[in-house]
Amino acid sequence: MLFTLLTLTALFWMIIAIDTYRGLSALYALEKEAPVLPAGKISVIVPARNEEGHIIKSISSQLKQTYRDAEWILINDRSTDQTGQQMEKLAEEDHRVRVIHIDKLPQGWLGKNYALHRGAAAAAGDVYLFTDADVLYEPDLLSKAAGYMKRLQIDHLTVSPDLQSNSFLLKGFVAFFLFGFSYYKRPWSANRDGSKSGMGIGAFNMITKIAYQKIGGHKAIRLRPDDDLQLGMLVKKYGLHQRMATAKSMLKVEWYPSVKEALKGLEKNAFAGLHYSYLFTFAAMAGVFVSQVLPFILIFSPDPNTSAMAWVSIGAIMAVYIPITRRLTSYSSLHALLFPISAMLFITAVIRAAMLTMVRGGVKWRGTIYPIKDLKKKS
Repeated sequence: MLFTLLTLTALFWMIIAIDTYRGLSALYALEKEAPVLPAGKISVIVPARNEEGHIIKSISSQLKQTYRDAEWILINDRSTDQTGQQMEKLAEEDHRVRVIHIDKLPQGWLGKNYALHRGAAAAAGDVYLFTDADVLYEPDLLSKAAGYMKRLQIDHLTVSPDLQSNSFLLKGFVAFFLFGFSYYKRPWSANRDGSKSGMGIGAFNMITKIAYQKIGGHKAIRLRPDDDLQLGMLVKKYGLHQRMATAKSMLKVEWYPSVKEALKGLEKNAFAGLHYSYLFTFAAMAGVFVSQVLPFILIFSPDPNTSAMAWVSIGAIMAVYIPITRRLTSYSSLHALLFPISAMLFITAVIRAAMLTMVRGGVKWRGTIYPIKDLKKKS
């Protein structure tokens, strides 16, 4: 029984490995792109809530862009710290910066989505770039991204950043998250025009104004905590052209400062990614345990055949894990040693998110609880 289960697990990961190799080869490294001179205004839209520890450094790096025809719209989303004051200081120092303060959230909206909606409504550019207040940019990033969009004549470009982490354990957890997200969502399929799969990453979602209006903007996803991904999904739904690229050396963000914060952060979208279904969530986590944790336990089986097949299964898993983490991060492959621990942390995070949603009656995000019945209506 266990031998058969491990055999099926190994075959499953071998098939996933083939798809992964093909997919990763389709991801363009934006560093290769030639920067272009400005050919239209870009509106950089940055929502922030209680980001006083990051926003000055992040926006300062963005304002150093070599692409000069750009504006920055900073939206203070009901911050209770000094974020709003720091935004105003940035606006005083650079005429390209405008600030919008939001004091009250309208009913039927998530806070960040409403902030992005307000920012887009105030934008003067032909192209919008939705980004976060803790992302660090290299000077040529906007210019290269604009050049790539123009060369391929696409409507939407999303860019995967290098996720910065401070500890070995956290890096292992981040690497596992990217591994799990990648084999589940297959983000590279967004680069196939015939595919209906879309992709969007909060650190860098660049879309033409025409495309944004066509898909209904953030109003169409106003109750989605995974707004970045859903924006990309809408682009594909409407038959528009999309690409995902990487920019590990040009776009950096600290995902979470600690494993504890990562577990807390996943409260808002881990359950959403599983369609707010308790049955599906627990079934999926059982599948993760069987396919990604059990082989590491069964290498200690007294049956030599079972133990040997467990090692084969682990090798097949690593044939997926290592290429993904090497392509999408700057981490060492040594973090593979933490794989079973990271898998258990991930299972804990997802089940915790589902249970907290059940107890609270909704998802807590940025200090506001959004009722599950409302979120399900838009899921």
